[in-house]
Amino acid sequence: AHSDPWGGGHDCWKVGGKMFAVTGAINEQVSVKTDGIETAEMLIEAGIASRAAYMHRSWIALPLDSDPAELRHRITASYSLIRASLPKKVQATLTGI
Repeated sequence: AHSDPWGGGHDCWKVGGKMFAVTGAINEQVSVKTDGIETAEMLIEAGIASRAAYMHRSWIALPLDSDPAELRHRITASYSLIRASLPKKVQATLTGI
């Protein structure tokens, strides 16, 4: 599902009511969840991503002009992580990935 929960151009994508990706209203970037703080720190240190403002330290921000394969991988991984964290009953109602 797609929404703008805070207004002002923060596009947000959710699965089962939980956010897995959000774009910034000012910066041209997408924030996604990683599998942990260590992964996020590694991607930040490698220069692939930056710290996602206002989010848990396991979230990163990727510029929208990043390599399309990297963006696709990180958004898909974030979706999968959030979907897997949902109660089994909610997961059973979902279609797609």
